[in-house]
Amino acid sequence: MMEMAGTRSRLTWAVNLSVGFLVLLWIIPTFGLLVSSFRDRDAISTSGWWTAMSASERNAIVRADAPDNAVQDGAVWVVTGNAFDSGAGNVTAFGITSREPEAFAPGEVATHPKGHEITVAANGDYRISYAEKPEGSRGQRLFVRAEAPPSFTFDNYREVLFAEGMGKSLLNTFTVTIPATIIPILIAAFAAYALAWMEMPGRALLIAGIVGLLVVPLQVAFIPLLKLHNGVGLGKGYLGIWLAHTGFGLPLAIFLLRNYMVGLPGEIIESARVDGASDFDIFRKIILPLSFPALASFAIFQFLWVWNDLLVAKVFLGSGENELVMTGRIVELLGSRGGDWEILAASAFVSIAVPIAVFFGLQRYLVRGLLAGSVKGG
Repeated sequence: MMEMAGTRSRLTWAVNLSVGFLVLLWIIPTFGLLVSSFRDRDAISTSGWWTAMSASERNAIVRADAPDNAVQDGAVWVVTGNAFDSGAGNVTAFGITSREPEAFAPGEVATHPKGHEITVAANGDYRISYAEKPEGSRGQRLFVRAEAPPSFTFDNYREVLFAEGMGKSLLNTFTVTIPATIIPILIAAFAAYALAWMEMPGRALLIAGIVGLLVVPLQVAFIPLLKLHNGVGLGKGYLGIWLAHTGFGLPLAIFLLRNYMVGLPGEIIESARVDGASDFDIFRKIILPLSFPALASFAIFQFLWVWNDLLVAKVFLGSGENELVMTGRIVELLGSRGGDWEILAASAFVSIAVPIAVFFGLQRYLVRGLLAGSVKGG
């Protein structure tokens, strides 16, 4: 039986459950990335982010102080020190050979084949006793299994934020993103109004062509477009990347804005034409204010796309010091093998700070525009 109008669907719980599942699907890895951004490389390599608040066990190879630095203590010569650089940790086992790295418990005495005795306390303090004055500049190797307390650091963010050239790259990213967001919105707004409210031959074919361009991968246009830029003298530069992002973003912008403008009340436009308003006046005074929610929505999408882009910037802008965008700088920080996960995690949150600010800023205006357009005056 069909649901009566105005009644709540019985499948509402399924919709809510699906939405909650999708939200968790995004929040959990994002939270994990945030936690990892405050952990050092060793912690990330040996344990998962979900264990960050608990103690973790690590195997370490420690080089004791050199025998030349031994001091006399009664009838023996002693070398002392601590196995932990930070002085924090709890030794669970230790060894003096790689074949038996956990042969002794903390506090036990291990006898080396050369005769000296070695002991490691639970707090990491080690003591090596020699019957005679030792010589040598290379200290004894100690294999330690330790339980380290939870530790977090801001070093990853310091390395990212204060990396050489990061400030210039941030400025380059703004130089690319702001024009590449504004230009397609301006062009698409005019085109969408013309396709929605102006009679012209072939309008349906133009709309079909724009829809078709939405499914064309932008990668197939790189080589022809770059050849065109070189042919007309643009080469690689800011003007070229602005035009590239404009071309790649226009089909979606026109499609979204045209569909929104078609749904606006036709009586308002007809009344304006009866009063003698031109198409430009109608567009400027009526269509643009009513279309602000759609304009803000596309601005969010375009800004996020351009800000996070690396491929288009590599192709149309280059990788020189004066052109390198922030995503390119982050790639350089990761190293040639991309194994610095702690830098990647910190870089991710540094790079999303500006897009998040833009999103919430435009969201406020977006809601205001929706509410303003939903209330009719008396």
